[in-house]
Amino acid sequence: MLEKCLGGQRARRFHRGVRQCKVTILCLVLTIVVLRGTIGAGKFGTPEQDFLDIRSRFYSRKLPEPHRLLGELDSSSSSSSSSSSSSTTNYNAFDINTLLVDEPEEEKLNPHHPYRLGPQISDWDQQRSRWLRDNPNFSNFARPNKPRVLLVTGSSPKPCENPVGDHYLLKSVKNKIDYCRLHGIDVFYNMALLDAEMAGFWAKLPLIRKLLLSHPEVEFLWWMDSDAMFTDMAFEVPWERYKDSNLVMHGWNEMVYHDKNWIGLNTGSFLLRNCQWSLDILDAWAPMGPKGKVRDEAGQVLTRELKDRPVFEADDQSAMVYLLAKEKDKWGQKVFLESDYYLHGYWGILVDRYEEMMENYHPGLGDHRWPLVTHFVGCKPCGKFGDYPVERCLKQMDRAFNFGDNQVLRIYGFTHTSLASRGVKRIRNETSNPLEVKDELGLLHPAFKAVESNSNEVMEKWFGGGFAHVAICHLWSLEAFVSVSVCSYVVKMFLDYERAV
Repeated sequence: MLEKCLGGQRARRFHRGVRQCKVTILCLVLTIVVLRGTIGAGKFGTPEQDFLDIRSRFYSRKLPEPHRLLGELDSSSSSSSSSSSSSTTNYNAFDINTLLVDEPEEEKLNPHHPYRLGPQISDWDQQRSRWLRDNPNFSNFARPNKPRVLLVTGSSPKPCENPVGDHYLLKSVKNKIDYCRLHGIDVFYNMALLDAEMAGFWAKLPLIRKLLLSHPEVEFLWWMDSDAMFTDMAFEVPWERYKDSNLVMHGWNEMVYHDKNWIGLNTGSFLLRNCQWSLDILDAWAPMGPKGKVRDEAGQVLTRELKDRPVFEADDQSAMVYLLAKEKDKWGQKVFLESDYYLHGYWGILVDRYEEMMENYHPGLGDHRWPLVTHFVGCKPCGKFGDYPVERCLKQMDRAFNFGDNQVLRIYGFTHTSLASRGVKRIRNETSNPLEVKDELGLLHPAFKAVESNSNEVMEKWFGGGFAHVAICHLWSLEAFVSVSVCSYVVKMFLDYERAV
Protein backbone atom coordinates (compact mmCIF):
# COMPACT_ATOMS: atom_id res chain seq x y z
CA MET A 1 0.00 0.00 0.00
CA LEU A 2 2.73 2.41 0.96
CA GLU A 3 4.67 1.54 -2.14
CA LYS A 4 1.65 2.42 -4.34
CA CYS A 5 1.06 5.68 -2.51
CA LEU A 6 4.66 6.82 -1.92
CA GLY A 7 6.60 4.82 -4.37
CA GLY A 8 9.13 2.05 -3.72
CA GLN A 9 12.06 4.20 -2.71
CA ARG A 10 10.13 6.42 -0.29
CA ALA A 11 8.40 3.40 1.29
CA ARG A 12 11.82 1.86 2.10
CA ARG A 13 12.98 5.11 3.69
CA PHE A 14 9.85 5.21 5.83
CA HIS A 15 10.34 1.62 7.08
CA ARG A 16 13.96 2.42 7.84
CA GLY A 17 12.94 5.45 9.90
CA VAL A 18 10.36 3.45 11.85
CA ARG A 19 12.95 0.83 12.73
CA GLN A 20 15.38 3.48 13.91
CA CYS A 21 12.68 5.00 16.11
CA LYS A 22 11.98 1.62 17.66
CA VAL A 23 15.66 1.14 18.39
CA THR A 24 15.90 4.65 19.88
CA ILE A 25 12.89 4.07 22.11
CA LEU A 26 14.28 0.72 23.23
CA CYS A 27 17.62 2.32 24.10
CA LEU A 28 15.82 5.05 26.05
CA VAL A 29 13.86 2.46 28.03
CA LEU A 30 17.05 0.51 28.82
CA THR A 31 18.80 3.72 29.89
CA ILE A 32 16.00 4.56 32.31
CA VAL A 33 16.06 1.04 33.75
CA VAL A 34 19.82 1.23 34.29
CA LEU A 35 19.60 4.64 35.93
CA ARG A 36 16.88 3.44 38.27
CA GLY A 37 19.00 0.48 39.28
CA THR A 38 22.16 2.56 39.77
CA ILE A 39 20.87 5.75 41.39
CA GLY A 40 17.77 4.27 43.01
CA ALA A 41 14.04 4.71 42.74
CA GLY A 42 12.16 7.71 44.04
CA LYS A 43 10.42 7.87 47.35
CA PHE A 44 7.23 6.38 45.96
CA GLY A 45 8.67 4.66 42.88
CA THR A 46 6.66 6.86 40.46
CA PRO A 47 8.26 8.24 37.25
CA GLU A 48 7.70 11.80 38.39
CA GLN A 49 9.36 11.21 41.69
CA ASP A 50 12.18 9.33 39.97
CA PHE A 51 12.77 12.27 37.68
CA LEU A 52 12.87 14.72 40.58
CA ASP A 53 15.18 12.45 42.54
CA ILE A 54 17.58 12.02 39.62
CA ARG A 55 17.63 15.76 38.94
CA SER A 56 18.31 16.58 42.59
CA ARG A 57 21.15 14.10 42.73
CA PHE A 58 22.91 15.44 39.67
CA TYR A 59 22.40 19.09 40.59
CA SER A 60 23.44 18.55 44.19
CA ARG A 61 26.81 17.27 43.04
CA LYS A 62 27.43 20.24 40.79
CA LEU A 63 26.00 22.98 43.01
CA PRO A 64 26.50 22.26 46.71
CA GLU A 65 24.56 24.32 49.17
CA PRO A 66 26.59 27.31 50.40
CA HIS A 67 26.16 26.63 54.13
CA ARG A 68 27.04 22.97 53.71
CA LEU A 69 30.16 23.82 51.73
CA LEU A 70 31.33 26.26 54.41
CA GLY A 71 30.73 23.66 57.12
CA GLU A 72 32.76 21.06 55.29
CA LEU A 73 35.65 23.46 54.74
CA ASP A 74 35.64 24.48 58.40
CA SER A 75 35.59 20.93 59.71
CA SER A 76 38.25 19.76 57.31
CA SER A 77 40.60 22.62 58.18
CA SER A 78 40.16 22.13 61.95
CA SER A 79 40.82 18.39 61.85
CA SER A 80 43.37 18.23 59.05
CA SER A 81 46.35 17.80 61.37
CA SER A 82 44.72 15.19 63.61
CA SER A 83 43.14 13.22 60.78
CA SER A 84 46.35 13.14 58.79
CA SER A 85 48.27 11.72 61.76
CA SER A 86 45.61 9.33 63.01
CA SER A 87 44.81 7.82 59.61
CA THR A 88 48.39 7.26 58.48
CA THR A 89 49.89 3.78 58.41
CA ASN A 90 53.43 5.16 58.52
CA TYR A 91 54.86 4.96 62.05
CA ASN A 92 57.58 7.47 61.18
CA ALA A 93 54.95 10.04 60.19
CA PHE A 94 52.89 9.60 63.35
CA ASP A 95 53.45 12.03 66.20
CA ILE A 96 53.65 9.91 69.34
CA ASN A 97 53.23 13.00 71.52
CA THR A 98 49.53 13.04 70.62
CA LEU A 99 49.14 9.89 72.75
CA LEU A 100 51.43 10.87 75.62
CA VAL A 101 49.21 13.00 77.82
CA ASP A 102 50.59 13.56 81.30
CA GLU A 103 48.48 14.21 84.32
CA PRO A 104 48.81 17.66 85.92
CA GLU A 105 51.56 17.87 88.49
CA GLU A 106 50.60 17.40 92.08
CA GLU A 107 50.89 20.15 94.62
CA LYS A 108 54.47 20.95 95.53
CA LEU A 109 55.78 19.81 98.87
CA ASN A 110 56.58 22.31 101.58
CA PRO A 111 60.36 22.87 101.30
CA HIS A 112 60.53 23.65 105.02
CA HIS A 113 59.40 20.11 105.94
CA PRO A 114 61.95 17.30 105.53
CA TYR A 115 61.04 14.93 102.72
CA ARG A 116 60.06 11.36 103.61
CA LEU A 117 59.59 8.32 101.40
CA GLY A 118 56.60 7.20 103.46
CA PRO A 119 55.26 6.66 106.98
CA GLN A 120 57.86 5.95 109.63
CA ILE A 121 58.33 2.21 110.26
CA SER A 122 60.38 1.10 113.25
CA ASP A 123 59.47 -2.59 113.69
CA TRP A 124 59.92 -3.97 110.17
CA ASP A 125 62.16 -6.84 111.31
CA GLN A 126 59.45 -8.08 113.70
CA GLN A 127 56.67 -7.66 111.12
CA ARG A 128 58.67 -9.50 108.49
CA SER A 129 59.61 -12.37 110.83
CA ARG A 130 55.97 -12.92 111.74
CA TRP A 131 54.96 -12.90 108.08
CA LEU A 132 57.61 -15.48 107.18
CA ARG A 133 56.49 -17.77 110.03
CA ASP A 134 52.85 -17.43 108.97
CA ASN A 135 53.67 -18.10 105.32
CA PRO A 136 56.06 -21.08 105.27
CA ASN A 137 55.58 -21.60 101.54
CA PHE A 138 57.45 -18.34 100.86
CA SER A 139 61.00 -18.86 102.08
CA ASN A 140 63.53 -16.03 102.06
CA PHE A 141 66.25 -18.56 101.18
CA ALA A 142 66.15 -20.89 98.17
CA ARG A 143 68.75 -23.10 99.87
CA PRO A 144 71.51 -22.59 102.43
CA ASN A 145 73.62 -19.58 101.45
CA LYS A 146 71.32 -18.89 98.49
CA PRO A 147 68.98 -16.01 99.42
CA ARG A 148 65.87 -15.15 97.48
CA VAL A 149 66.84 -12.16 95.33
CA LEU A 150 64.75 -9.69 93.34
CA LEU A 151 66.56 -7.78 90.60
CA VAL A 152 64.96 -4.37 90.01
CA THR A 153 65.51 -2.14 87.01
CA GLY A 154 63.41 0.18 84.90
CA SER A 155 63.14 3.03 82.43
CA SER A 156 61.03 6.09 81.68
CA PRO A 157 57.30 5.63 80.99
CA LYS A 158 57.79 7.56 77.74
CA PRO A 159 59.61 6.35 74.62
CA CYS A 160 63.27 7.26 74.37
CA GLU A 161 64.09 10.68 72.98
CA ASN A 162 66.08 9.12 70.13
CA PRO A 163 64.82 6.33 67.82
CA VAL A 164 67.50 3.76 68.72
CA GLY A 165 67.30 4.14 72.49
CA ASP A 166 64.39 1.74 72.96
CA HIS A 167 66.22 -0.93 70.95
CA TYR A 168 69.18 -0.79 73.33
CA LEU A 169 66.86 -0.79 76.33
CA LEU A 170 65.38 -4.01 74.96
CA LYS A 171 68.85 -5.52 74.62
CA SER A 172 69.65 -4.53 78.19
CA VAL A 173 66.43 -6.11 79.48
CA LYS A 174 67.06 -9.32 77.54
CA ASN A 175 70.55 -9.48 79.02
CA LYS A 176 69.28 -9.11 82.59
CA ILE A 177 66.54 -11.70 82.08
CA ASP A 178 69.12 -14.22 80.84
CA TYR A 179 71.35 -13.79 83.89
CA CYS A 180 68.46 -13.92 86.35
CA ARG A 181 66.96 -17.01 84.71
CA LEU A 182 70.28 -18.81 84.96
CA HIS A 183 70.80 -17.87 88.62
CA GLY A 184 67.29 -18.24 90.02
CA ILE A 185 66.66 -14.50 90.49
CA ASP A 186 63.27 -12.82 90.08
CA VAL A 187 62.98 -9.65 87.96
CA PHE A 188 60.90 -6.52 88.47
CA TYR A 189 60.89 -3.98 85.62
CA ASN A 190 59.44 -0.59 86.46
CA MET A 191 58.11 2.06 84.04
CA ALA A 192 56.19 4.24 86.50
CA LEU A 193 57.42 7.32 88.34
CA LEU A 194 56.07 6.57 91.81
CA ASP A 195 56.93 9.99 93.21
CA ALA A 196 57.14 13.10 91.02
CA GLU A 197 59.47 14.73 93.53
CA MET A 198 62.05 11.98 93.10
CA ALA A 199 62.63 12.12 89.35
CA GLY A 200 65.96 11.47 87.64
CA PHE A 201 68.75 9.94 89.75
CA TRP A 202 66.43 9.50 92.70
CA ALA A 203 63.49 7.64 91.13
CA LYS A 204 64.84 4.31 92.39
CA LEU A 205 64.43 5.14 96.09
CA PRO A 206 60.59 5.19 96.37
CA LEU A 207 60.45 2.05 94.22
CA ILE A 208 63.01 0.18 96.31
CA ARG A 209 61.22 1.00 99.57
CA LYS A 210 57.86 -0.08 98.16
CA LEU A 211 59.26 -3.40 96.93
CA LEU A 212 60.99 -4.16 100.24
CA LEU A 213 57.72 -3.69 102.10
CA SER A 214 55.61 -5.55 99.53
CA HIS A 215 57.90 -8.58 99.22
CA PRO A 216 58.91 -9.73 102.70
CA GLU A 217 59.93 -13.08 101.19
CA VAL A 218 62.80 -11.35 99.33
CA GLU A 219 66.05 -11.37 101.29
CA PHE A 220 68.09 -9.17 98.96
CA LEU A 221 66.97 -6.58 96.44
CA TRP A 222 69.43 -6.02 93.60
CA TRP A 223 69.13 -2.64 91.91
CA MET A 224 70.68 -2.27 88.45
CA ASP A 225 70.54 0.73 86.12
CA SER A 226 69.06 0.27 82.66
CA ASP A 227 72.40 1.11 81.01
CA ALA A 228 74.26 -1.71 82.78
CA MET A 229 74.66 -5.23 81.39
CA PHE A 230 75.77 -8.58 82.77
CA THR A 231 78.92 -9.71 80.98
CA ASP A 232 79.76 -12.76 83.11
CA MET A 233 76.80 -15.11 82.97
CA ALA A 234 78.58 -17.81 84.99
CA PHE A 235 79.55 -15.71 88.01
CA GLU A 236 77.54 -16.36 91.18
CA VAL A 237 77.52 -13.60 93.77
CA PRO A 238 79.32 -14.78 96.94
CA TRP A 239 76.28 -14.43 99.16
CA GLU A 240 77.95 -16.03 102.18
CA ARG A 241 80.42 -13.13 102.23
CA TYR A 242 77.57 -10.73 102.98
CA LYS A 243 75.91 -12.58 105.83
CA ASP A 244 76.72 -9.68 108.20
CA SER A 245 76.14 -6.88 105.67
CA ASN A 246 72.98 -5.10 104.62
CA LEU A 247 74.23 -2.92 101.75
CA VAL A 248 76.75 -4.05 99.13
CA MET A 249 78.14 -1.59 96.58
CA HIS A 250 81.13 -1.55 94.28
CA GLY A 251 83.67 0.79 95.86
CA TRP A 252 86.72 1.34 98.00
CA ASN A 253 86.80 2.13 101.73
CA GLU A 254 89.81 4.44 101.43
CA MET A 255 88.19 6.59 98.75
CA VAL A 256 84.87 6.87 100.60
CA TYR A 257 85.81 7.21 104.26
CA HIS A 258 89.21 8.91 103.98
CA ASP A 259 89.25 10.82 100.68
CA LYS A 260 85.50 11.50 100.54
CA ASN A 261 85.74 11.10 96.78
CA TRP A 262 82.37 11.33 95.03
CA ILE A 263 83.29 8.38 92.76
CA GLY A 264 84.49 6.24 95.66
CA LEU A 265 81.47 3.98 95.12
CA ASN A 266 78.79 3.43 92.49
CA THR A 267 75.02 3.20 93.01
CA GLY A 268 74.21 1.91 89.53
CA SER A 269 74.34 -1.68 90.79
CA PHE A 270 74.00 -2.58 94.46
CA LEU A 271 72.51 -5.15 96.85
CA LEU A 272 70.21 -4.19 99.72
CA ARG A 273 68.96 -6.58 102.39
CA ASN A 274 65.29 -6.51 103.33
CA CYS A 275 65.46 -5.30 106.95
CA GLN A 276 64.82 -2.35 109.26
CA TRP A 277 68.36 -1.05 108.78
CA SER A 278 67.71 -0.67 105.04
CA LEU A 279 64.52 1.32 105.61
CA ASP A 280 66.45 3.60 107.97
CA ILE A 281 69.24 4.30 105.51
CA LEU A 282 66.72 4.97 102.74
CA ASP A 283 65.06 7.54 105.02
CA ALA A 284 68.45 9.15 105.66
CA TRP A 285 69.40 9.04 101.96
CA ALA A 286 66.22 10.53 100.48
CA PRO A 287 66.01 14.12 101.87
CA MET A 288 68.47 15.45 99.27
CA GLY A 289 66.38 14.05 96.42
CA PRO A 290 63.30 16.29 95.91
CA LYS A 291 63.72 18.20 92.67
CA GLY A 292 64.00 21.94 92.62
CA LYS A 293 65.45 24.13 95.32
CA VAL A 294 66.16 21.27 97.76
CA ARG A 295 68.15 19.28 95.22
CA ASP A 296 70.04 22.35 93.96
CA GLU A 297 71.07 23.45 97.45
CA ALA A 298 72.06 19.89 98.38
CA GLY A 299 74.23 19.77 95.24
CA GLN A 300 76.14 22.80 96.45
CA VAL A 301 76.80 21.09 99.78
CA LEU A 302 77.99 17.90 98.09
CA THR A 303 80.32 19.80 95.76
CA ARG A 304 81.81 21.63 98.72
CA GLU A 305 82.25 18.53 100.92
CA LEU A 306 83.30 15.86 98.40
CA LYS A 307 86.57 15.63 96.52
CA ASP A 308 86.65 16.53 92.80
CA ARG A 309 82.87 16.70 92.48
CA PRO A 310 81.66 19.00 89.64
CA VAL A 311 78.97 21.60 90.27
CA PHE A 312 75.54 20.13 89.56
CA GLU A 313 72.40 19.16 91.44
CA ALA A 314 72.47 16.49 94.14
CA ASP A 315 72.72 12.93 92.82
CA ASP A 316 72.14 9.70 94.70
CA GLN A 317 75.74 8.49 94.40
CA SER A 318 77.30 11.63 95.88
CA ALA A 319 74.67 11.69 98.60
CA MET A 320 75.55 8.12 99.61
CA VAL A 321 79.28 8.92 99.79
CA TYR A 322 78.49 11.99 101.89
CA LEU A 323 76.19 10.02 104.18
CA LEU A 324 78.70 7.21 104.79
CA ALA A 325 81.66 9.53 105.28
CA LYS A 326 79.75 11.78 107.66
CA GLU A 327 78.09 9.00 109.70
CA LYS A 328 80.49 6.08 109.37
CA ASP A 329 79.89 4.91 112.94
CA LYS A 330 76.15 4.66 112.30
CA TRP A 331 76.15 2.94 108.90
CA GLY A 332 79.65 1.70 108.13
CA GLN A 333 79.55 -1.66 109.90
CA LYS A 334 76.70 -2.92 107.73
CA VAL A 335 78.03 -1.55 104.42
CA PHE A 336 80.29 -3.76 102.29
CA LEU A 337 82.26 -1.91 99.61
CA GLU A 338 83.12 -4.67 97.13
CA SER A 339 86.20 -4.42 94.92
CA ASP A 340 87.19 -8.08 94.46
CA TYR A 341 84.82 -8.42 91.51
CA TYR A 342 82.96 -5.95 89.29
CA LEU A 343 79.51 -5.42 90.72
CA HIS A 344 79.92 -2.28 88.63
CA GLY A 345 82.50 -2.06 85.85
CA TYR A 346 83.20 1.11 83.91
CA TRP A 347 82.79 0.36 80.23
CA GLY A 348 85.56 2.67 79.05
CA ILE A 349 88.29 0.42 80.46
CA LEU A 350 86.65 -2.95 79.77
CA VAL A 351 84.96 -3.27 76.39
CA ASP A 352 88.08 -2.90 74.24
CA ARG A 353 89.69 -5.77 76.18
CA TYR A 354 86.96 -8.37 75.54
CA GLU A 355 88.98 -10.23 72.88
CA GLU A 356 91.94 -10.41 75.25
CA MET A 357 89.67 -11.79 77.97
CA MET A 358 88.27 -14.46 75.66
CA GLU A 359 91.76 -15.53 74.65
CA ASN A 360 93.28 -15.72 78.14
CA TYR A 361 90.48 -16.25 80.63
CA HIS A 362 87.03 -17.77 81.07
CA PRO A 363 83.61 -16.79 82.49
CA GLY A 364 82.99 -17.16 86.19
CA LEU A 365 85.73 -14.81 87.45
CA GLY A 366 83.67 -11.63 87.69
CA ASP A 367 86.67 -9.30 88.03
CA HIS A 368 88.92 -7.39 85.59
CA ARG A 369 89.66 -10.70 83.83
CA TRP A 370 85.97 -11.24 83.01
CA PRO A 371 83.72 -8.54 84.53
CA LEU A 372 80.38 -9.43 86.06
CA VAL A 373 78.77 -6.09 85.08
CA THR A 374 79.69 -3.56 82.40
CA HIS A 375 78.08 -0.20 83.12
CA PHE A 376 77.76 2.39 80.36
CA VAL A 377 77.97 5.45 82.57
CA GLY A 378 77.57 8.68 80.61
CA CYS A 379 76.32 7.11 77.37
CA LYS A 380 72.64 7.82 78.11
CA PRO A 381 71.32 5.79 75.14
CA CYS A 382 67.71 6.78 75.84
CA GLY A 383 68.37 10.54 75.86
CA LYS A 384 69.12 13.07 73.16
CA PHE A 385 72.63 13.85 74.36
CA GLY A 386 75.31 11.88 76.16
CA ASP A 387 78.75 12.56 77.55
CA TYR A 388 80.48 10.48 74.86
CA PRO A 389 80.19 10.20 71.05
CA VAL A 390 77.03 8.33 70.07
CA GLU A 391 78.76 6.02 67.59
CA ARG A 392 81.30 4.91 70.17
CA CYS A 393 78.66 4.23 72.81
CA LEU A 394 76.37 2.23 70.53
CA LYS A 395 79.19 0.14 69.09
CA GLN A 396 80.52 -0.67 72.54
CA MET A 397 77.05 -1.52 73.85
CA ASP A 398 76.62 -3.97 70.97
CA ARG A 399 79.97 -5.55 71.83
CA ALA A 400 79.05 -5.86 75.51
CA PHE A 401 75.68 -7.39 74.69
CA ASN A 402 77.20 -9.93 72.30
CA PHE A 403 79.98 -10.70 74.79
CA GLY A 404 77.39 -11.71 77.39
CA ASP A 405 75.02 -13.25 74.88
CA ASN A 406 77.74 -15.58 73.56
CA GLN A 407 77.81 -17.33 76.94
CA VAL A 408 74.08 -18.02 76.62
CA LEU A 409 74.19 -19.05 72.95
CA ARG A 410 77.06 -21.49 73.59
CA ILE A 411 74.72 -23.55 75.74
CA TYR A 412 72.75 -24.29 72.58
CA GLY A 413 75.73 -24.65 70.23
CA PHE A 414 75.92 -21.17 68.70
CA THR A 415 77.91 -17.96 69.05
CA HIS A 416 78.02 -14.55 67.39
CA THR A 417 80.25 -14.42 64.34
CA SER A 418 82.05 -11.52 66.04
CA LEU A 419 81.41 -9.16 68.95
CA ALA A 420 80.34 -6.51 66.45
CA SER A 421 77.91 -8.76 64.56
CA ARG A 422 74.25 -9.61 65.09
CA GLY A 423 74.73 -12.80 63.10
CA VAL A 424 75.38 -16.18 64.73
CA LYS A 425 77.21 -19.30 63.64
CA ARG A 426 77.05 -22.92 64.69
CA ILE A 427 79.91 -24.16 66.89
CA ARG A 428 78.59 -27.64 67.67
CA ASN A 429 77.10 -30.23 65.35
CA GLU A 430 73.68 -31.65 66.03
CA THR A 431 73.54 -35.09 67.64
CA SER A 432 70.98 -37.86 67.97
CA ASN A 433 71.71 -37.95 71.72
CA PRO A 434 71.24 -34.29 72.73
CA LEU A 435 70.85 -35.05 76.45
CA GLU A 436 74.42 -36.32 76.57
CA VAL A 437 75.80 -32.93 75.54
CA LYS A 438 76.98 -30.93 78.56
CA ASP A 439 77.33 -27.18 78.46
CA GLU A 440 80.80 -26.03 79.45
CA LEU A 441 79.73 -23.51 82.09
CA GLY A 442 77.00 -25.61 83.71
CA LEU A 443 74.39 -22.88 83.13
CA LEU A 444 71.69 -24.96 81.49
CA HIS A 445 70.86 -26.78 84.72
CA PRO A 446 72.45 -24.80 87.58
CA ALA A 447 73.81 -26.77 90.51
CA PHE A 448 71.72 -25.00 93.13
CA LYS A 449 68.51 -26.41 91.65
CA ALA A 450 69.83 -29.96 91.92
CA VAL A 451 70.99 -29.43 95.51
CA GLU A 452 67.57 -28.19 96.54
CA SER A 453 65.89 -31.16 94.86
CA ASN A 454 68.21 -33.75 96.44
CA SER A 455 67.74 -32.28 99.91
CA ASN A 456 63.97 -32.44 99.58
CA GLU A 457 64.09 -36.02 98.30
CA VAL A 458 66.11 -37.23 101.28
CA MET A 459 63.86 -35.44 103.78
CA GLU A 460 60.78 -36.85 102.10
CA LYS A 461 62.23 -40.36 102.22
CA TRP A 462 62.77 -40.29 105.98
CA PHE A 463 59.87 -38.19 107.24
CA GLY A 464 57.29 -38.17 104.45
CA GLY A 465 56.54 -35.38 102.03
CA GLY A 466 54.24 -33.31 104.24
CA PHE A 467 56.48 -33.16 107.30
CA ALA A 468 59.61 -32.52 105.20
CA HIS A 469 57.97 -29.59 103.44
CA VAL A 470 56.85 -27.97 106.68
CA ALA A 471 60.18 -28.61 108.42
CA ILE A 472 62.33 -27.16 105.67
CA CYS A 473 60.11 -24.12 105.11
CA HIS A 474 59.88 -23.45 108.83
CA LEU A 475 63.65 -23.55 109.22
CA TRP A 476 64.17 -21.29 106.23
CA SER A 477 61.56 -18.80 107.44
CA LEU A 478 63.66 -17.86 110.47
CA GLU A 479 66.16 -15.03 110.46
CA ALA A 480 68.99 -15.30 107.92
CA PHE A 481 71.75 -16.40 110.29
CA VAL A 482 69.54 -19.11 111.83
CA SER A 483 68.48 -20.37 108.41
CA VAL A 484 72.03 -20.70 107.15
CA SER A 485 73.43 -22.49 110.18
CA VAL A 486 70.58 -24.71 111.41
CA CYS A 487 69.06 -25.68 108.07
CA SER A 488 72.39 -26.46 106.44
CA TYR A 489 73.31 -28.65 109.43
CA VAL A 490 70.04 -30.59 109.28
CA VAL A 491 70.22 -31.20 105.52
CA LYS A 492 73.89 -32.18 105.74
CA MET A 493 73.13 -34.64 108.57
CA PHE A 494 70.51 -36.51 106.55
CA LEU A 495 72.60 -36.46 103.38
CA ASP A 496 75.52 -38.01 105.26
CA TYR A 497 73.23 -40.63 106.79
CA GLU A 498 71.82 -41.42 103.33
CA ARG A 499 75.30 -41.97 101.92
CA ALA A 500 76.25 -44.18 104.85
CA VAL A 501 73.19 -46.39 104.39
